Order: sequence, then C-alpha cells, then structure tokens
Amino acid sequence: MTSSHSTGSPLIKDLWDVVAGVVLLGFSLLLLFYLIPNYIGQPPIVQNPMMSPRWLPTIVGWLLAVFSVLMVVQGMLVADDSEASERRFERGPWMRFALMALALVVYVGLFEMLGAIISGVLATLILFIAHPVRTLWVYLLAVAFPVSVSLLFTEVMNVPLPMLPF
Repeated sequence: MTSSHSTGSPLIKDLWDVVAGVVLLGFSLLLLFYLIPNYIGQPPIVQNPMMSPRWLPTIVGWLLAVFSVLMVVQGMLVADDSEASERRFERGPWMRFALMALALVVYVGLFEMLGAIISGVLATLILFIAHPVRTLWVYLLAVAFPVSVSLLFTEVMNVPLPMLPF
C-alpha cells in the first residue's frame, strides 16, 4: 500500500525562517490587537486620522505582520543549501558591533542634552564609521537624514522634539 503524501521533500525548507516569522507574527499581533488599543490613547475629536497617536504604530504593526507572513512563506518555499548559502551569517569584527552599540548610546544619551538633530548626526556618523563608507558625499546624508526626520516629526506630525541645545 502506498502513502498519499510524498516523502521526497519536507514541508518546511528553512526552519529558522519559519520560526523567526512566527515569532515576529506573534509580536505584531500583540502590538496590533492588545498594546495599541489598550495603551495608546485616542483623543475624542481627531480631525485627521493621520494625526492620531495610534496611526504610526498601527502602520508599523501591519507592516511587521505582512513581512513576517512573507518570511514564513519563504521558509516553506526556499531551501537553505548547506554548501553555498548566500543567507549564511558571517560575524563581523567586534569593533563594528561596539561602534553600533556606541551609536545607540550616543543617540539615546545625548538626545535631551544636544537635541534630536545633533545627536542624530553624531549617531549616523558613528554608524557610517562602523560600516566603512568610502564615498565622501555619502557623509552629507549623515546631516541630511537626521535634519529631515526631525523636521518631519516636528513640522508634519506635530511631535515635540528637542531640536537644538540653544
């Protein structure tokens, strides 16, 4: 007697993608259906839905949910070759990790004292040093990106941020 399913190919091709996708899906569902409704207050009169404090976390939650489902599907469709995998993790130098951690500490630690723009510029420069950027014009992004993000939050979304120390 023969079995109705084939035993030639496993159902899950890459177990780690499926596990990571399921964990991220769980976090996104927790965010969307428990944390946002219960812990982010909704003002009684909101003229524009984009002005609601729930808008950005909801967008992030749905994006996380979609990408985690795609990660699970990828884990079931794409096999991880043990010989030549482009997705294999290679450890970078410890100095890169230390500089990335330093960038986080600089941004969080100096945010109130120096403001969003200067702490963002310093953190971005440290990140560019951590990942060797050889093109000099790219360092202009270290100024342009924090300035544009800070202005987006303060001018468009009306989020009060400490802009500059003076």
